[in-house]
Amino acid sequence: MSGHNKWSTIKHKKGAADAKRGKVFTKIIKELSVAAKLGGADAAANPRLRTAIDKAKAENMPKDNIERAIKKGSGGMEGVTYEEIIYEGYGPGGAAVLVEVMTDNRNRSVSEVRSIFSKNNGNMGEAGCVSWMFSKKGLILYDKSVDFEQLFEAAIEVGAEDVAEQEEQFEVTTEPGAFIEVREALEAKGFKYLNAEITMIPQTMVELEGKAAESMLRLMDKMEDCDDVQNVYSNFDISAEDMEKMM
Repeated sequence: MSGHNKWSTIKHKKGAADAKRGKVFTKIIKELSVAAKLGGADAAANPRLRTAIDKAKAENMPKDNIERAIKKGSGGMEGVTYEEIIYEGYGPGGAAVLVEVMTDNRNRSVSEVRSIFSKNNGNMGEAGCVSWMFSKKGLILYDKSVDFEQLFEAAIEVGAEDVAEQEEQFEVTTEPGAFIEVREALEAKGFKYLNAEITMIPQTMVELEGKAAESMLRLMDKMEDCDDVQNVYSNFDISAEDMEKMM
């Protein structure tokens, strides 16, 4: 399982999504505004905006909030202008960490991200130091109650790259440009997904245990809690036994 997927599972088990719903909404509003600014307010012609709207609906964001964020981004309302930046570094045990930031103050963001790295046994690196370890993909997750063979055949038929069985779910991966088409085609065939997103998937994994694993989870928590951080990815892997101890 990729570090990002394992981190998503950890957050779900912790109930972090509900506990931090305010922060989740803030991050989605930023994404809606930037997507609308870059690609226009028509979701049918703007895949990034369409994906952001789907995410907002999945989090039960009010329709008015979604429309207001899109209007702001497309120029219909005055507001803050956000800049997208990617920071890279290493966490405990040498795990690669990729941090996607959306900010109206670059100096504040770089200072906060660097501080989180240094306070949690990590270090911030130069641009490009770890990004080569990740591939941008569409990722669609399904419950294991789904028939794997049927899912596999259907996914490949509609243009997915691969279908894999992981510890707790099935994963369908796609090229980013085919993500929405594959997700909707599978949904039309009766396959209801657990989660679907464009993400960064690590090519290699770093196994962590003990204090290094605990520090890594703490670093990920702190990064996600930072207002300017939109997404954080890593290639850490922690055993199920150690995971249970830390939960």
